[in-house]
Amino acid sequence: MLLIAGATAVGKSAFALECAAQQPSVIINADSMQVYDALPILTAQPAGLDRQACPHKLYGVFDPSDLCSAARWAECALAEIKAAWSAEQLPIVVGGTGLYLRTLVDGISPIPDIDPQIRRQVRTLAEARGVGAVHEAVLVEDPELAARLNTSDAQRLCRALEVALSTGTPLSDWQRVPRVGGLEAIPDITLTCLVLEMDRPTLYARCNKRLELMIEMGALSELEQLLARELSGDLPIMRAVGVPPLIDYLIGRCSKGEALARAQQDTRRFAKRQLTWNRNQFGKWTSVFV
Repeated sequence: MLLIAGATAVGKSAFALECAAQQPSVIINADSMQVYDALPILTAQPAGLDRQACPHKLYGVFDPSDLCSAARWAECALAEIKAAWSAEQLPIVVGGTGLYLRTLVDGISPIPDIDPQIRRQVRTLAEARGVGAVHEAVLVEDPELAARLNTSDAQRLCRALEVALSTGTPLSDWQRVPRVGGLEAIPDITLTCLVLEMDRPTLYARCNKRLELMIEMGALSELEQLLARELSGDLPIMRAVGVPPLIDYLIGRCSKGEALARAQQDTRRFAKRQLTWNRNQFGKWTSVFV
């Protein structure tokens, strides 16, 4: 099977299609925003002829209010991978969410299922009192992890709190337990791992241009439809790269030009973080310059 990583706008989806054209294949999404059925334009989900050229899996399969963790995604991805093998197709896993890919390859910590009541309590706390209250609770239950997490990262903070409360063991302790279920544990698998790379000025220029094209294609209209649902601002899709400044424009806090410039800057910074992650986490993967 084939795994393709890389920074945003580097051309992962197009590269995957080129690979898929060489033999019967299935493309499996590994982008944490493209799993949601909202903002297909703004999250750069493949569409139209690309979808027709090859089967695409795990794109737009979750409602934005239905949180998709790395472990949950990896379980879904593994099912699609096995289905592809059964159909004698090449599974091509492609996306820029490094944590998803690492979880798939290395496995996950054997954390028991979370008590649904505790999960609801944690989500209610986040919605009623904000991510700051969740962070304060994590400081008490898992101070080690609280020190590592961004204080505004609602998804990971909620996960840390629900694990600690449900299992009685801090998530930081679970993370030290040997992982299980990774692809590398499957016998006789031929795993090719690629990281697409591009010179930084070109990559940043592509980030800028892609956002402009997204606006032209109707990204603001789909964002308006999402806002009409009045979802919690702490949900991952509401904090997707480029979304907050464009929301500011739609509610009148800034001009369209200012929003676009901020969204472009956020995207470039995100790409830079991805480059750092790929270098640190995927150093043994094969680099492909595009």
